[in-house]
Amino acid sequence: MNLSFKSYWNLLSDHIRPQKGRFILLAILLFGSIGLRIMAPQIMREFIDEALAGKPLQLLTNTAIAFIGIALIQQIAAVAVKYLGENVAWTATNALRSELAWHALNLDMRFHNDHTPGELIERIDGDVTELATFFSQFALNLIANGLLLIGILAALFIEDWRAGLAFSIYSVVTIVVLGKLKDIAVPHQKAKREAEAQLYGFIEEQLAGTEDIRSSGAVDFSIRELFRHQSVILTHDRKSHFKRWIIENAMGFALTAGNLLAITSGYWLFSAGIITVGTVYLFVHYINLLEEPFWAMTHEIESFQTIGACVERLTEFRNFKREVLDGDGAEISSHPLALAFEDVTFSYNGNDHVLDRLSFDLKPGSVLGLLGRTGSGKTTIGRLIFRLYDVKSGNIKINGTNLREAQLESLRKNISIVTQDVQLFRASIRENLTFFDRSISDEKIIATLEELELGDWLQSLPKGLDTELETGARSLSAGEAQLLAFTRVFLRNPSLVILDEASSRLDPATEQKLERAIDKLLKNRTAIIIAHRLDTVHRADEILILDQGKVSEYGNRKQLAADTASRFYQLLQTGLEEVLA
Repeated sequence: MNLSFKSYWNLLSDHIRPQKGRFILLAILLFGSIGLRIMAPQIMREFIDEALAGKPLQLLTNTAIAFIGIALIQQIAAVAVKYLGENVAWTATNALRSELAWHALNLDMRFHNDHTPGELIERIDGDVTELATFFSQFALNLIANGLLLIGILAALFIEDWRAGLAFSIYSVVTIVVLGKLKDIAVPHQKAKREAEAQLYGFIEEQLAGTEDIRSSGAVDFSIRELFRHQSVILTHDRKSHFKRWIIENAMGFALTAGNLLAITSGYWLFSAGIITVGTVYLFVHYINLLEEPFWAMTHEIESFQTIGACVERLTEFRNFKREVLDGDGAEISSHPLALAFEDVTFSYNGNDHVLDRLSFDLKPGSVLGLLGRTGSGKTTIGRLIFRLYDVKSGNIKINGTNLREAQLESLRKNISIVTQDVQLFRASIRENLTFFDRSISDEKIIATLEELELGDWLQSLPKGLDTELETGARSLSAGEAQLLAFTRVFLRNPSLVILDEASSRLDPATEQKLERAIDKLLKNRTAIIIAHRLDTVHRADEILILDQGKVSEYGNRKQLAADTASRFYQLLQTGLEEVLA
């Protein structure tokens, strides 16, 4: 792998440009600091030559004061460069984190099915943190030391062209060698970072399933897998350290050669009477000063091994493209919506069809009862309507408009899905109900809860709407979490509602309340009720029974219930739970 500096810059450039003023000031301070470091030895050379020549004490004192003053100013400039560099870098990388998080949230469900939350956290936070450290410390040091190297060589040319030429050749050879070695450990560092992402994904998965792991006696297996992931990290870490050892030893050899060159050339020029003792000191000081940029470059190149892997992973992540693209059609605004499936075929993996040439037509304001065995494709229908995935073939239409042409924001604003699994956030009840939409007033929230006969439940909360869910869904019962999900739907006032076995976790008393709430919710709305239980589809106008992704039966609920030859009639007679289990 051979990453260019452009690859590093491209990740941060958009977020550095808004800080143009601070970046220019940083550059000025950086150039000033380098200039002062090159100037200081010149003043010391003057001091030595003046002292050997027996110059007056006052002149020597003035030269010494000038040297001390420049050294102090240089230190102040160095501190300012460090502060501004950190500030610019972390501001830019925090903006990059936001960009990557937004990118992740907008990627398709297919992407999220293939990547664990732990892996995404490691990329968005772990890799970006490495990048921030690189830019704020390593990159600035690399630039500063590069400028210092150029300045030293220029000063040596001014003193004596032969010394300048010799050290220039030495510097070019050293930099070329370092350039050849800089990427040798990147593949191992990248593999290490990938293995760490896999480890974090594994830990996240294991922690989420703690109860199941303990109850099934799989703790030993989890520990063995943990050691296996760590052993992979250790293997790549050892290989990358060995490659870095090669770089350090190459740099040590180069610096030894540089010291030998400085001593030899200084002695030869002084013996020939070409330079003074002060200039000999200047040569020795500059060659010692050259060690700093070379060692710094060595460490920066070592850092490239880690940063290069991070940059490549982040670039790959940014290059992931959405398959579900926003349409450029008109906004969806009518209430309720008409929905039509026309020969829809869909597969998650590209092979087995979850839905096979499915067709149905749902008129505005009507309710569809969707039945079928587990795995027959019921939940997939809701995901396709919401455009979490796009169909393989066929069309889904809302009010006669192809779903692919509809604006995603308008589409999802007009559709709500309530499932058995309710996602709650570590935030207040208010924020959980409104999804952090501050435009929804407390009065509207309270009125909605009262309409759903949940006023007493609200009153029972210690701080009302300000009650914090500090541990997510675990701070509420499954029934209470379901209540919040229904309230969210009422607050959004959608045109199409999909209930995916949404009342399955409620106790009978609470379910009766929600049954009355559902009647209100479905008024003047189109709805799909996905069910395993018979009593949840009694309000449906039409029934659709799926079997392995195909329509087994579709028609008016009352007509099917009265037809002794229909499958729905048989389900009514034998019990829905038993037949569809």
